[in-house]
Amino acid sequence: MSFMLRSLFAAALLGLAAFALPAAADSGSLQVLRSDGSRTAVASLDTTVDIVIHGLVAEVRVKQRFRNVGSAWQQGEYLLPLPEGAAVHAMTLRLGQRLIVGEVREKEAARSEFAAAAAGGRKASLIEAHAANLFRTAIANVAPGESVDVEIGYWQQVDFRDGSFALVFPLTYTPRYAPAGGTGAAPAVEAPGTAETTVAIAPAPAARVGSPTVVINATLDAGLPLARVESPTHALALRRNGERYTVGLSDTVVAADRDFVLRWTPQPSATPTAALLRERSGDDQFALLMLVPPSRPAGPIPRELVLVIDTSGSMEGGSIMQARAALDLALQHLAPHDRFNVIQFASRTTALFDHAVPASAADVALAREWVASLRADGGTEMLPALNLALRDPAPAGYLRQIVFVTDGAVEQADALYTAIERGLGESRLFPVGIGSAPNAQFLRKAGELGRGSSVVIRDLNAVGESMQQLFAKLDHPALRDLHLDLPTAAEIYPQRLPDLYHGEPLLLIARLVPNTSGGRARIEGRLAGAPWSQTLSLDLQGQAQGLGRLWAQRKIEALEDALRRGGDDTALNGELVAVALRHHLVSRRTSLVAVDRTPQRPADMPLQDVTVDNEAPAGSVAFAQTATSSKLWFALGLVAMLLAGLLREREGAAR
Repeated sequence: MSFMLRSLFAAALLGLAAFALPAAADSGSLQVLRSDGSRTAVASLDTTVDIVIHGLVAEVRVKQRFRNVGSAWQQGEYLLPLPEGAAVHAMTLRLGQRLIVGEVREKEAARSEFAAAAAGGRKASLIEAHAANLFRTAIANVAPGESVDVEIGYWQQVDFRDGSFALVFPLTYTPRYAPAGGTGAAPAVEAPGTAETTVAIAPAPAARVGSPTVVINATLDAGLPLARVESPTHALALRRNGERYTVGLSDTVVAADRDFVLRWTPQPSATPTAALLRERSGDDQFALLMLVPPSRPAGPIPRELVLVIDTSGSMEGGSIMQARAALDLALQHLAPHDRFNVIQFASRTTALFDHAVPASAADVALAREWVASLRADGGTEMLPALNLALRDPAPAGYLRQIVFVTDGAVEQADALYTAIERGLGESRLFPVGIGSAPNAQFLRKAGELGRGSSVVIRDLNAVGESMQQLFAKLDHPALRDLHLDLPTAAEIYPQRLPDLYHGEPLLLIARLVPNTSGGRARIEGRLAGAPWSQTLSLDLQGQAQGLGRLWAQRKIEALEDALRRGGDDTALNGELVAVALRHHLVSRRTSLVAVDRTPQRPADMPLQDVTVDNEAPAGSVAFAQTATSSKLWFALGLVAMLLAGLLREREGAAR
């Protein structure tokens, strides 16, 4: 066989081996393939999550153990997904018996400190905001055979809707797509030997670490009697002590390939209608207000329903099946007096009809057939589809609703948020999250700006139940034009009160004037076109921790929105940094850094970079977010191998 043919055949085999290799590696460790065919582990990452839930607030500690079982000094990097709205405030670096506490610095100062420590042979760790709810964690100078623990602390708000409480901890993320012309990902962590340091170190070959594993423990103190505690995503091991529950996983250690969801439902007589929690922090006082308005039965509401489905490569596998099933149920839910259209997008956007049409039986049947034929491939070019869905105004006498089915796998969403704000008009946007690890930050924010409500479907078996929840919101009139009167001055977030749909509470977090107590809050709005109001005593309260940091996180988000809308860059960034530093929070402009002051790596020893791979979301294809799908790459490999074999046979025959 000629050299060219041998090379082609080898390339095909390598392509197939690369396709299969991630499945062959042991979970949680980097596997290096030796010339004799054996594998040896180089490094691993184990994660333990401890969650303490008190009523509407949860404190979470995430401990990651980076273990170097290779022969080179290592610098590890990992993308850590956290819940949307998480207020990240603490980091510790444990080196044997030594404990180093992280400090919040402005981002560039933190990067410089980390890079200098890495170049100087000192152990260091860095946590910075990467994009949306993704945080980049890095650790430098881990010696061969050594383990280092990095612990991260944050607060998050518990969700309440449809009569149940829920907490979500994301264990992986769907790889994000950077749209054409977008700003792309945040800059990588500075490596030692850059312009910021004069130390020149010859790097060891880079390495990648495979699938991490996780252990989850939770303590649940709901503050009211519960009917059930469950998880739709993982099997639980539960222990009850009075009204307090200890929660673990039945399989103690699990693959980090899907979001962990914990849900608890109060006994019917204990379902709350209002709650007010307070926290005093120095001279400040913070409050978390939850108010559950009544729902009224709705008569037939003519609607124009625009269904948008994401068919990009990141939806490959179970996600596209969920999306098609969700749209099919929505199409079946249409009434003859409704109007509708269906839009699909990937690298290109296509609409079934030029504009919405009446929901005749023939056109609905055509749409169901079209949706059933959709396949996932290509990039996630979401903006053209969003603009097309928002293009037409709401017809007179119709309620215009846009159901947007996606995994939200976009790298930078600012342009999408701006498009929603500018083009929404009287339409309402209802994002539907699809997949085992959807982008919850994007879904929540898009629903909030679109004055709609978001729904998440993580399991193909839950499509029917989740879509019924969405239909309940689409079919019931929203509580609109809300206004809150407080007997005292307060800085409240969200600043614009949202529309509320069936089963949804009003959740507000505020900084109050010091020493505020007593009085009544009054909320007013319109329900089904009629005036509605409700009052709440400010004496109805409990004590909670973490409210100050949760409030600061929402204020930071509001400042980022103001920047996106073209506000004064210098003033807003200055205020953002001041709030983050005061409340010790990670933000786009601030990071956590912890540095050991004692050098440990000899100056002449190389430092190997190790990237710890997040687990691919369950039911997906690991690199399907690219413009060329994994199936196509696999097919190309097979074609190349087949071609090489045919050419080899022809070459032999010619001889």
